[in-house]
Order: sequence, then structure tokens, then C-alpha cells
Amino acid sequence: MQQFSNQEIAELKSRVDQIHDLLAGRGEESPVATLRAVDSSRPEALQKTGLLDQLSFSIQMRRIRRSHFGSAEMSGPVWDMMLDLMLAGAHGRVLSASDLATGAGVPLSSGLRMISALERLGLVHRSIDERDRRRTIVRLTDIGTERMATYFEKIGTAWQTAQTLAA
Repeated sequence: MQQFSNQEIAELKSRVDQIHDLLAGRGEESPVATLRAVDSSRPEALQKTGLLDQLSFSIQMRRIRRSHFGSAEMSGPVWDMMLDLMLAGAHGRVLSASDLATGAGVPLSSGLRMISALERLGLVHRSIDERDRRRTIVRLTDIGTERMATYFEKIGTAWQTAQTLAA
């Protein structure tokens, strides 16, 4: 595994900050294109690992998610819950509120607050498990499923663009 010096890490952070500043001033411009404009003389080791391209794509994914879901906080444990729900739905499985909290690594009380927020946004629906009435089942709504699907379509398009620019 490639090891980076503190100086190289500081340079990477500086470049990421530059990209962030450039994107903030230019709107939805591609971070990969911006990255190449910011510094076309990166060290050979960084070119081979593709680290800078990965960083810029990660930033782009976060920005696409923020613009796609609007004011909803879709990061950290909440995002983990949405991913778990999407995957469970695709496999015909259901998840309980406690399953989601455990999977997101948060206490049940915090998980329930997050699920409530997603429910208010119309992205998830809670129901009582018919087999065990003590259990609450959480599913993506049709709107939640559609929003997740269109988000991943956008990410797929961004990935293809990034790959084209990287070539």
C-alpha cells in the first residue's frame, strides 16, 4: 500500500481546498476537470494511484447528493440507513428500526429520530410488524425509492464523465 508523507498529505488537502473554492465560485463544474486545471504537474505516485481523481469524485458525489435531496441531511448514519433500505428493498427483505440503527452505528433513540426525519420528508414509511407487534418495520416509500434510483443514475453519469476525463 502506498504511503504518503505529511507534506504530500498537506499538499493534497491544499489542492482539495482549492478545488472546493473553485467549485463554490463556479457552480456545478466537474471536479475532475477542475482538478486537472488546478495542478497538471502532480507527483507520479499520485497519478498512478488515482488518489486525486478519487478525492474529486468523492466531492462530486457529496455535492450531487446535497443538490439531489435538497435541504435533507443525507450524510453519515442517515445516508447509511437510506442505503440499507434501498439494498433491502432490492433483495425483497425488510428492516426494522433497530436493524437500521444498528447498521448505522447509532443508539436506537438516535436512529428513531433519524427515521422520523426521513418519514417527515416522505422518503420512508414505518409500520408494525404483523408477526411481532413489538417490532417496527421501515421501508422506502415509492418517492424514496425513486429519489435513490435517480441519485444513483446521476452518480453513474458523473462516474462515466470522470472516467472519460481521466483517460
